[in-house]
Amino acid sequence: MLLTAILATAACSLAPGSVLDSGTQDNGGITVGYPARTVGLPGPIFGVFAPGAVRFSTTFTSDASNLGATNEGWVVQGDSLYYRTYSIDTMNEFVPGLPNLTQRIGGGWSNFSSLEVSQTTARTTAYGLRNDGTLVRWSVIGNTWRSTGSATGFAAVKSMALISKTATYDTFLANTRGGALYTIHIPTAASMKPIVKPVRTKTWQGFEKLLASKCGNYGTLLVGIDKDTKTAHTYAVGRANGTATVISHVSSSAGSYKAPVYFRWGSTPDIDPLNGE
Repeated sequence: MLLTAILATAACSLAPGSVLDSGTQDNGGITVGYPARTVGLPGPIFGVFAPGAVRFSTTFTSDASNLGATNEGWVVQGDSLYYRTYSIDTMNEFVPGLPNLTQRIGGGWSNFSSLEVSQTTARTTAYGLRNDGTLVRWSVIGNTWRSTGSATGFAAVKSMALISKTATYDTFLANTRGGALYTIHIPTAASMKPIVKPVRTKTWQGFEKLLASKCGNYGTLLVGIDKDTKTAHTYAVGRANGTATVISHVSSSAGSYKAPVYFRWGSTPDIDPLNGE
């Protein structure tokens, strides 16, 4: 079946975000789309973080209105995890009197290299990759994080992008230092027993960051960022099906991707579906 038929969509897009050395939160350069296109995003938001403080970031949700937007997400700064929320007007400036908070959640994050949060209307589940290859899971209620399991064996993983979230499972696409691309399927049941399946066996080692968004009924728009070449590659990915998964290179953008931290801009949980598996 043709990939266009699998995706069954007129258009879809992904908005990369970045945190610059200055602490400015930016749009990452472009909105990438399928069919291939680039659309400019609003300009940078100054003063979101202290210069050089952020090590890595989760997806940030943006609840937009005619007056501006309220943005929120989690970042790791030094050894600590923080929840960041703020409101901006249509000129991307902070609005006096509206939320502008940086709340420390807890410490012990020096040995982690990445974090992502799966949010649905029913639950919020977080996953952190530790430097020893342990994938740790938490249940998040408000600003309370409760550990709900861990699994070893992920030391080769460079980056993970959430591609599916349902009431019963979360699924990531992950690339390794050896060049492989895998799905990591994690049931949300009490015991944490990830199911890992190969998708590709080589050529994916160059990406330091993977970002993903919904595309069509069962597809994913995937962006891989290569910080060495400052290049982003966009792929249309069919429904995850092991090595039979259909992947098509859509476009590339060179020379723009040089920020130390990247994340995805998403919408509020109830309208930010991911269904790549």
